[in-house]
Amino acid sequence: MQVSVIGNPDDTVVVAVRGDLTDGSDTVLGTTLDQVLDRSAPRVVVDVSGIGCCDSVGLRSFVTGHDRARAAGGWLRLAAPGGSLLALLDVAGLTARLDVYPTVADALSSDPHL
Repeated sequence: MQVSVIGNPDDTVVVAVRGDLTDGSDTVLGTTLDQVLDRSAPRVVVDVSGIGCCDSVGLRSFVTGHDRARAAGGWLRLAAPGGSLLALLDVAGLTARLDVYPTVADALSSDPHL
């Protein structure tokens, strides 16, 4: 799995994830999210368009990041999930809990105070 981070002038951060997000590979994402969420009111978009496979360990990374961002007065949004990941999020009941957007641009342009 590969993770890249892009900082934007408005202090939003895009974390792009590529590959499989399964037991063992979640450490890379977890460490990255720890770094980008370690500030006041973090605003993070996770581009999940490149995820091939995701299991419960990967889902836990999203939930933990979301909860941590909210606790710090910010947000974490998922962007561009493929069909299988979107179905997994839905079956797990996470589409109602997590902020999921069809594209990175949509996630970045949505009301920043949500």
